[in-house]
Amino acid sequence: MFGSSKGTPIRKLRPVPGTQRAGDALRSEGAGRLQSSAPTGGAATGVMDRPKASGEKLEQYYEMKTRIHRKLVEQLDLAHLNADDDSIRAQVREVVTGLCEQENALLNYNERLRLINEILDETFGLGPLEILLADPSISDILVNGPKSVYVERKGRLEKTDIQFRDNSHLMHVIDKIVSAIGRRCDEVSPMVDARLQDGSRVNAIIPPLAIDGPSVSIRRFGKDPITWDDYLGFKSCTQEMVTFLEACVIGRLNILIVGGTGSGKTTLLNNLSSFIPVTDRVVTIEDAAELSLRQPHVVRLESRPANIEGKGRISIRELLINSLRMRPDRIVVGECRGPETLDMLQAMNTGHDGSLTTIHANNTRDAVQRVETMVMMAGFDLPLKPIRQQFASAIDLVVQAQRLTGGPRKIVSVTEVGGMEGDVITMQDLFSFEQEGIDSSGKAYGSFVATGIRPQFIDRLRAAGAHVDEGIFERRVLLTDDK
Repeated sequence: MFGSSKGTPIRKLRPVPGTQRAGDALRSEGAGRLQSSAPTGGAATGVMDRPKASGEKLEQYYEMKTRIHRKLVEQLDLAHLNADDDSIRAQVREVVTGLCEQENALLNYNERLRLINEILDETFGLGPLEILLADPSISDILVNGPKSVYVERKGRLEKTDIQFRDNSHLMHVIDKIVSAIGRRCDEVSPMVDARLQDGSRVNAIIPPLAIDGPSVSIRRFGKDPITWDDYLGFKSCTQEMVTFLEACVIGRLNILIVGGTGSGKTTLLNNLSSFIPVTDRVVTIEDAAELSLRQPHVVRLESRPANIEGKGRISIRELLINSLRMRPDRIVVGECRGPETLDMLQAMNTGHDGSLTTIHANNTRDAVQRVETMVMMAGFDLPLKPIRQQFASAIDLVVQAQRLTGGPRKIVSVTEVGGMEGDVITMQDLFSFEQEGIDSSGKAYGSFVATGIRPQFIDRLRAAGAHVDEGIFERRVLLTDDK
C-alpha cells in the first residue's frame, strides 16, 4: 500500500474543499520542514517545536493523524505514488492540508504544519524517522521501542523527543524497510539485517525476542562518504600513513582491518579499496551491501538468509568459495566472523594477493586469537601452529581502527606481520597513536608516531611499482592533537 514506483499516482488527485486556499497560505508563509538548530537540555531536537501536551491530548493528536491518513488513503492510490516526484508530493500536501482543515481542530500554525509533515512522512517515507534521516550530523539512530529513540552525533549519544504511536506503528515502519529489499520481519523471523536506499545498515529485532517492543538500529554512512581528506582533516591519521597504505594496496599486500563495533572498519575498508587500480577485477562479498567501490570492474555479492521454511540460505563462506571461480584479481570481504575465515586465508595464500577484509578485535594480538577461533569453526580439527602459519603467510599488514573516549575515531596502529618464531607470530608496529589524556570536553588526545622500524616488504612494494620514501619510517612524532 505504501510502495513507491513510477506510474500514474492516483485514481485522481481530488483536492477537497479549502485545499487550494490552505495550500497557497502554507506556501506563502514559507511552509516546510522547520528544524531546531540546537538541542535543549541535552536532548536532540531535530524537529519543529512539539506541543507539550498531556497524554490524553497526545492520544487525540495521534487519533486525528490516523484519521486523516486513512482519508488520504481512500482518495489516493498510494501504491503508484513516486516519492521522488516533487510535483506529486506538492499535490498530496495540498490534499492533506484540506483534510486537516476539515477536522476543524484547535491547532496553531506550527502544530498543523507538524501534522501535515508527519502525514507526508508516513505516506512517502519512514514516518518519524524521516526527520532524523534528513539530518547529516547523525551517524546512528537507535530505536528502543516506540517511545525511546536515541541518536549519535559526533560520537555522543543523545535522547530525542521522537516517538512512535505504538508498537504497531513501529512495526509498520520496520516492514517498509525490510520489504523494500525482499526480506521479512515477523514472529517466524524476528531478526533481520537490511539496508536503506542510501546504503545505511539497518538491524531490527522484534518481540518475543525484544522484550520492551521492537528495536531498530540504523548505522548511517551519509550522502557524502568520508574520504582520505576527511581522515586528515579529522586528524584520524597522518599523510605519511595514507601514502604508505596506498603503496601497500598498489603493491598487492593482503591487509586485515581490525577494530571494535563502531570504530570505522567499514569506512576504512572502503577507503583502502579506493587505491585498487582500475584495471583489476574486484569481487566484494558482504552480509549487507555497504561497500561502494569506485572501480569500473566490480562484482558485488551479498549473502542471503533462510526463507520461512528454513531453506535457501547462502552464507558468506559459500559466496567466498564461489568467488574463487570468478577469476578475481582482488577479493574484498566486508567482515569475517565465522568459518569463512579459513577460506579467506587460503585464498590469500593461493594467488589472490591484494585482498582485504575486516574482523572484530580490540587490538592486533586479539585479532590473531579471533582468527584462530574462527578457523576452528570451519569444522576441521587443526592444531594452533598450522593456523598461525596460515595467518603469518597470508596477512602482510594489520591496520587497527579504534573509537576513542569522547568519540574520535583514529587509525591507532599500522602493524607488519613478520612471520613465525617458534609457535609465535611476530608483529611490529610501523605507525601508532599514543594517547596522552582526556581534554576538558571529554575527548581523548595524543600523538601519531613513526616507530622507526623499516618494513621487511619494502623491496616488494618497489618491485610492484609503488614508490615509498623510507624517510617516513624515521622515529619521530608525526602529528599531535590539539588539547
